[in-house]
Amino acid sequence: MTVMIRIFGIVQGVGFRPFTANAARRHGITGTVANKGSYVEVFAKGEESDIKAFEEEFRTNAPERSVILGLNSAPCADFEDGGRFEIIESEKEYGDIFVSPDIATCPKCKRELFDKKDRRYLHPFINCTQCGPRVTILDTMPYDRERTSMAEFPMCKECAAEYHDPATRRYDAQPVCCNDCGPEVYVIGTELRGGEAITAVRKSIMSGKIAAVKGIGGFHLCCDAKNEAAVERLRELKRRPMKPFAVMMKDMKTVRENCEVLEGQEEYLDGWQKPILLLGKRSGSELAQGIAPDNPTVGVMLPYAPVQMLLFDYPDGVEMTDCLVMTSGNVSGAPICRSDEDAMKEISGFCDLMLSHNRKIRLRADDSVCDWLDGKPYMIRRSRGFAPLPIMFEGKEGGYKQAVAIGGELKNCFCIARGGLLYPSPYVGDMADIRTVAALKESVRRMCGLLECEPEVIVCDSHPRYNTVAVAEELAQEMGLPLMKVQHHYAHILSCMAENGYDGRVIGLSFDGTGYGDDGTIWGGEILLSSFDGYERAGSVEPFLQTGGDLSSKEGWRIASAILRAGRPETAEEICGRLGICGSKEYKLQSAMAARRLNTVTSTSAGRIFDAVSAVLGIRRASTFEGEASTALMFRAEGFEDKEDCGGFGLGYRNENGRITLETTELVCRIAEEYDKDPTEENARRLAYIFHKELAGMSARACEEIRARTGDNTCALSGGVFQNRLLVKLMESELRSRGFEVLRHGLIPPNDGGIALGQAVRAIRRKK
Repeated sequence: MTVMIRIFGIVQGVGFRPFTANAARRHGITGTVANKGSYVEVFAKGEESDIKAFEEEFRTNAPERSVILGLNSAPCADFEDGGRFEIIESEKEYGDIFVSPDIATCPKCKRELFDKKDRRYLHPFINCTQCGPRVTILDTMPYDRERTSMAEFPMCKECAAEYHDPATRRYDAQPVCCNDCGPEVYVIGTELRGGEAITAVRKSIMSGKIAAVKGIGGFHLCCDAKNEAAVERLRELKRRPMKPFAVMMKDMKTVRENCEVLEGQEEYLDGWQKPILLLGKRSGSELAQGIAPDNPTVGVMLPYAPVQMLLFDYPDGVEMTDCLVMTSGNVSGAPICRSDEDAMKEISGFCDLMLSHNRKIRLRADDSVCDWLDGKPYMIRRSRGFAPLPIMFEGKEGGYKQAVAIGGELKNCFCIARGGLLYPSPYVGDMADIRTVAALKESVRRMCGLLECEPEVIVCDSHPRYNTVAVAEELAQEMGLPLMKVQHHYAHILSCMAENGYDGRVIGLSFDGTGYGDDGTIWGGEILLSSFDGYERAGSVEPFLQTGGDLSSKEGWRIASAILRAGRPETAEEICGRLGICGSKEYKLQSAMAARRLNTVTSTSAGRIFDAVSAVLGIRRASTFEGEASTALMFRAEGFEDKEDCGGFGLGYRNENGRITLETTELVCRIAEEYDKDPTEENARRLAYIFHKELAGMSARACEEIRARTGDNTCALSGGVFQNRLLVKLMESELRSRGFEVLRHGLIPPNDGGIALGQAVRAIRRKK
């Protein structure tokens, strides 16, 4: 019996061909296996029972890093097989393409790394078919060594023998190398290489210095996470006064000593993706207080690259910390550095020495960041380990088949649509910096080439002054393609629908900081009746005046004074003074600017309302990084213990000519008045919780009103405000208690890092 089998999915870069060859030999099958760019193709000859057993191996025993999305098997003409089963040269073939993300070092390679008898002992680039770099070293598909940056490193005889031997773990492992033939590490600007370089960095870190370390997807800035002075110095150099630093911990024992680990978190932390996971700090932790100031959580990851493992554990006699700060190696707002030239130019002033290596990074990949919600990961930043795994969502007859969606201005990721597969990119960054804009352009072109995308349309946000829009316009003009613009908050809801595979109409709660509204005002607290065919703005939070331009997005006191002035014009100035929101002079200046509409816009930003309440309660008058005030507000609310007896105001919404307005102005005013009566820390915690609870309750009641009119019973939660895990829990509870089905994010970020997916879906579902 002879058959042709085609396997679709993540089947390249995960040891699939060696697995196939070994399985064939076990079952007495002869034939061939080859990568085809978009799938793996197998020609197999054997007894019918053996063929069936062979095919069953794909379903039950495939490599653990693979993801099989489809398997087709059909009889075929007989072929010359030479009496054996072989891996043959890959061929270019068009079709759906699945690219493996980078894979953390596997346990077997880690054991070899520290085995003195192994020839890869202490090799900083050890890998096998089950682990190592993938998308970050890849030039084009199919995934073969000559199409990666490892092509610059010819294999030695020993590595070549393993590469061609089906009995080894490195059979057909494309990045295979060893100390004799692979890349090497070195300290930039010195003669230090190999072990001497690693020891120099370890000594420097333990003497309180800061190092830059090149990993799989870019550079990190690194110091001892238990050294308060080193952490504070890094903060000063990066001009990052409050934003938390991620910490890489040596092993799970160290994690458990410093953090609270919930059920399921250990498995996720120590899995093949190894993201940064937000964990609760354990009382008595030795971590420096400056790691995450005024924050009960810390972002933790385990070593995922051999060089990181060697920083923790190297036979040089250096007594080493078990906790390292590992924060992105970049200037604030710029993309992560990936080459020596980048690092020397951008971050040399932040560190004392730089540990690099000579394996080129083709595509940047920052670390992924996850929170934990209802026993599952809740994505904040989707990058290394996840991108570019695709979302499957079929287009519509007459829609665009291939598209490039440029994404948002903040936390930018783009998305490439190719047939029914949508590929969100690794994290790029914030587009205010011209260097990040350049990185976006380069990454889009590289990903299009990698995925063989020939776009029919470029998709972007509708904001007239976004840098991403300028990039989209430039690409559309260069390629002679149409440009499609998608309203920001609608794209958020489409993203949530696509992640959940939902193809109906939803009541979308799209809450974030800033987006350009159809009426020219700033939107951000929207209730959108949405489907893939379009949307209706059914409601919003109550509009307020946002005075001060860009400063108003960082200084919540401006929003607080504006809302209080609108809701309590007679007493607002006095309340602002007593609560320390602003002085009389500042209040009068804000009032005058608002009256004359100087540097003032009308806004429905839910994110700014969170900032306002944070200022009212004396938690954060202003923010030094995006989300600081609102996150601090959430922490205070989570710290309130008597949640069952917190009280509340029972506020709801107004329905004016079919348009719903949430009573958020009254909510802020009530909170200010309550806090003015009792300005204690405990009351601040109580009122912070009441704010979250009231916002969830009034939103759910508004959704009931819309359901009564339309019959729609599914709600979708999206937008950066839904990074707030407390709000997600309360909102979901309020909606489900009223009989709603609720869609929310999981592995696509609710923030602007997810809207490119919504933009891409809009393109493939909208007729040309």
